[in-house]
Amino acid sequence: MFMNIFDTKDFGKMIRAKRKALGYTQAYVAEFTGFSTSFLSDLERGKETVELGKAIYLANMLGLDLTLTERDGEE
Repeated sequence: MFMNIFDTKDFGKMIRAKRKALGYTQAYVAEFTGFSTSFLSDLERGKETVELGKAIYLANMLGLDLTLTERDGEE
């Protein structure tokens, strides 16, 4: 699964899609990670103020790698 992320809503959609593809509920992920279901809901809805560290950790726990690359022609 590959997706360019342009905003928090894109990131949230990717997290939700991966969670659902794994067959996990928000409650299950919350229990496993110790994060609240409200945090997971906020993240998946693209709330801009979620904690970045938690978001990256969750992406990694779901088996997603985050990579930042420069666009062609930009430094």
